[in-house]
Amino acid sequence: MRKAEREITEIGEMEQVIMKAEVCRLGMIDDGEPYIVPMNFGYRKGTFFFHCAREGKKLEVLRKNPKVCFELESEAYLVKGERACQWSSSYRSVIGWGEAVVLMGETEVKEGLEVIMDHYSPGQKDFDPRSVGLTAIIRVDVERMTGKRSKR
Repeated sequence: MRKAEREITEIGEMEQVIMKAEVCRLGMIDDGEPYIVPMNFGYRKGTFFFHCAREGKKLEVLRKNPKVCFELESEAYLVKGERACQWSSSYRSVIGWGEAVVLMGETEVKEGLEVIMDHYSPGQKDFDPRSVGLTAIIRVDVERMTGKRSKR
């Protein structure tokens, strides 16, 4: 990283960014082409959980290549300047890499949905059985991640 003072190296601070983020962008490779999807997510102990339909492009891509990259940010806002090129941003962000596994078992799907719901609305665990049967969970086991901050 060019400006070492902006790097976030502590896992605790990276997890703060993750817990405050509303969207995670999941990057994949589709036959040599980048493919990125903004997704709702949950995170627990070095693992991300995403939900999706049981069929579709994301799953097709992940079955061919389970390696992924992800990005999240929190506390992001524009800092206006008086002149052009004096504008900036304030943010904290996390970028990481991992491997995706698609889960479709009822117990695994419910557990993944619980982690996701805990991120957005803790305590919500009353899932419609029909929805559970139509849902797949993408679990991403984090291999490494890094963070960056810019406070203005």
